[in-house]
Amino acid sequence: MNRSITRRDFLDGVRIAVTGSLVSYPWLEAAGSPAAYYPPGLTGLRGSHPGSFEVAHEMRDGKVFEVGPGGETGETYDLIVVGGGISGLAAALYFRRAAGPSARILVLDNHDDFGGHAKRNEFRVGDRLMLGYGGTQSLDGPTTRFSAVAQEFVRDLGIDIQRFYTAFDQKLYDSLGLGRGVFFDKETFGSDRLVAGEGTISWKEFVAKSPLNEQAKKDLVRLYEDQTDYLPGLSVEEKLARLAKISYYDFLKDLVKVDPQILTYFMMREGGWARGIDSVPAAYARRFPGFQGMGLPSRDPRKGEPYIHHFPDGNASVARLIVRSLIPDALPGKDMEDVVTAKLDYSRLDRAESMARIRLNSTAIQVKHRGEPSSASDVDVTYVNGGKAYRVRGKNVVLACYNAAIPFLCPEMPETQRKALAYGVKTPLVYTNVAIRNWTAFQKLGVERIYYPGGYHSSASLDFPVSLGSYQHPRSPEEPMVLHLVRFFVTPGRPLREQHQLGKWDLLQTSFETFEHSIRDQLGRSLSGGGFDPARDIEAITVNRWPHGYAYGYTALTDPEFADAERPNVVGRQPFGRIHVANSDAAASAYTHAAIDEAHRAVGEIVGRKESDHAV
Repeated sequence: MNRSITRRDFLDGVRIAVTGSLVSYPWLEAAGSPAAYYPPGLTGLRGSHPGSFEVAHEMRDGKVFEVGPGGETGETYDLIVVGGGISGLAAALYFRRAAGPSARILVLDNHDDFGGHAKRNEFRVGDRLMLGYGGTQSLDGPTTRFSAVAQEFVRDLGIDIQRFYTAFDQKLYDSLGLGRGVFFDKETFGSDRLVAGEGTISWKEFVAKSPLNEQAKKDLVRLYEDQTDYLPGLSVEEKLARLAKISYYDFLKDLVKVDPQILTYFMMREGGWARGIDSVPAAYARRFPGFQGMGLPSRDPRKGEPYIHHFPDGNASVARLIVRSLIPDALPGKDMEDVVTAKLDYSRLDRAESMARIRLNSTAIQVKHRGEPSSASDVDVTYVNGGKAYRVRGKNVVLACYNAAIPFLCPEMPETQRKALAYGVKTPLVYTNVAIRNWTAFQKLGVERIYYPGGYHSSASLDFPVSLGSYQHPRSPEEPMVLHLVRFFVTPGRPLREQHQLGKWDLLQTSFETFEHSIRDQLGRSLSGGGFDPARDIEAITVNRWPHGYAYGYTALTDPEFADAERPNVVGRQPFGRIHVANSDAAASAYTHAAIDEAHRAVGEIVGRKESDHAV
């Protein structure tokens, strides 16, 4: 624990000083090393990295940024997109397809890399390239949950959904005898103990190995094995309506009447929502135990489709494929296979001769029509790069950024719309990737995923076993591996949006050193029985912090029963003059297909308006 590990805050092996943000291209050109700019290779604090959010917070707090000498760029575009995540990039590509290859497009993003939450993390362990996903994880249900629009979009990018069935090795970990484990920590449960076999050995055997108290052991077995109907006398419809109004926490506490240790055991289990079970409606938690005797239909939004549609860097490869379509010479290659290992040339993203440009490290601070919104023909967009304010002009603007930031960007919007945009508070969360020199400890302990009911991170798992193109996932425990850890924030008893705000501030105030110490402590204690030594075995750590993570989704448990047309996301995404709104926030759904759908809608509004103007 006390031995240091090598910090790999390098750009292609060239160490740079980072003071507030990654330096912009002019600095790199002055230093004579533009090729050194390569954000995926950075470790330490990533995601919303230092330098990516400070200007936005200053804008929110009322700071005025004057456009001084040299700030009027004179640039005019057919479309300016604020936000270079998948929704913003998709909007740029949709517009290119509609307006033609001569359309001038500018994408602005406050981060040092594009993709938004679809963040790519690279590691070098020896001479081996290791990839991890720093945010958006997978294409979730591409044949069962995606709209026809989203299905067509990924198909046009060259993504063959069927390819994942051979790329994703669904049997690797099972073939090695690895399953789920639970680490009970001494601070919460009285002793440190890793119990493997959750869900595979009998529950009586599992609890016998745990440090749970006797009542909690009986209750966990009962919860999984009993066929009790906890809402007798009600129809299926009445049960679902009742369960939609109570949390899974209250279901366990008040209806199943479990020991408090069981509430702790499940509190952080809902990593898919990044919420504690106190904020998850019981009706949505039916994949957890307690419902087997209630005669309810299963809740499977994928309708049996396996969760395997994953690139080695998550949906960062989707973002990279969009960039390849917009700026082909920035990313060589031709398909979904070679995009995984193709080296992107960041110096080609923002060139004057390119019809589509992506300008990173550029935080939009004002978006304002030139004249009355109803009749203006242009929109001015002001952004800050390297501490200096610049202004560009667009005939159309798509705001594919965090929707709650739009009221500060566009104070001229109607108050009703601004209030609606501010309603959804994104869910804060952390995706941490840890490169380790081998995973023999996991093999010895018989686990590929560990849940930590009282841990700093709620889970740690071996990376998804995906091999695409020349990238090969490790198959032997003696090979290097990327571990994926998840942390989210829970303040039971507080309203959900308040919990998100508290988690955001907690996250922004947490140093990398705190994360590093907690990671090393957590992995060291839980894997010690397999011989894991954090000082020896950890090669690098990348903490992807997302104070504004998942798009806010409505539930009957936490939100009023809005009519469809009155939902805040629907009110907020209405066109405002030449300004249009995208991002998954506009769908109130934290999924890649939602981000694509919203980009398609926003550009459709622009195309429809132009066609209407032409008709007039």
